[in-house]
Amino acid sequence: MTTQERQATQDPQVKKTVDIDWANLGFSYIRTDQRYLAHWRDGHWDEGHLTEDNQIHIAEGATALHYGQQCFEGLKAYRCKDGSINLFRPDRNAARMQDSCRRLLMPEISTEQFIEACRQVVRANEHFIPPYGTGGSFYLRPFLIGVGDNLGVRTAPEFLFSVFGVPVGPYFKGGLTPMNFITTSFDRAAPHGTGAAKVGGNYAASLMPGHEAKERKFADAIYLDPATHTKIEEVGAANFFAITRDGTTFVTPKSPSILPSITKYSLLWLAEHRLGLKVVEGDVRVDELDQFAEAGACGTAAVITPVGGIQHGEHFHVFHSETEPGPITRRLYDELTGIQFGDVEAPEGWIVKV
Repeated sequence: MTTQERQATQDPQVKKTVDIDWANLGFSYIRTDQRYLAHWRDGHWDEGHLTEDNQIHIAEGATALHYGQQCFEGLKAYRCKDGSINLFRPDRNAARMQDSCRRLLMPEISTEQFIEACRQVVRANEHFIPPYGTGGSFYLRPFLIGVGDNLGVRTAPEFLFSVFGVPVGPYFKGGLTPMNFITTSFDRAAPHGTGAAKVGGNYAASLMPGHEAKERKFADAIYLDPATHTKIEEVGAANFFAITRDGTTFVTPKSPSILPSITKYSLLWLAEHRLGLKVVEGDVRVDELDQFAEAGACGTAAVITPVGGIQHGEHFHVFHSETEPGPITRRLYDELTGIQFGDVEAPEGWIVKV
């Protein structure tokens, strides 16, 4: 038996084993055993089912393919020290998917069905959940797409909702290691577009600037507000936050074109109620970064990635350090991940046991 198999079987409830190097997990696709699938036809969703098939067969005229009528979510399941499994705030992901569905004229999936689908996928793939203490988690990707025979620009006649899961490590290599970013002149979303919805088009728009940033040896691109290009909005596919120089205030951008991150709003609550900080959602001007001692990117995939420095034009601004996370960023990370892995008491309703 390999080391990884021994780790996977440390919980007697886990019946199967997988040969995975848990300590070196990246953020990439690994095929797991089961995924959930439900169809919307004739005005209602069916009850859904699990399937081993990781391929989707859809009509060539599907609106998801031609007109981008689709949305998705990202959340994680965590193995706790006692072997139990936590889902972190899945009701908020369900609510955000419902918001995205309303924006794109798609039928909403109920919170109950959303959470039950996630639970079924986690249970069916429990042996793929990284053991406690490895730092890994089980990333769930719910998505909803327009399908069925279609040609014109209109809402689809049928829809498909699915959830699959993949064991993952950190999104940015190095975990809680500061990364450097660069601002881009490209926009990820229009001022009154779909920026607040989690839809694929926003991410398609980010591919080129993200690629250009990585070619210049930065972790990703930072997007400024599309109207004036003077204020920070998002860090790649993550939300942005900063800590003022006096260490008293947690600041995060506010804009109708920013995706409302469940992680960010969790950090806002933790900063205020656990760390005693003042919290502000407001403008973060890219030419006024000197007022901040620390900064970070946050999201389900990124968790918290400290921002070491930001390149804007000819100027490179360094926050706390390019090699070490700031003290408040570390405290927020420890509090958040402690809650997710069951080591720190969670606010009421934040954790759903599988």
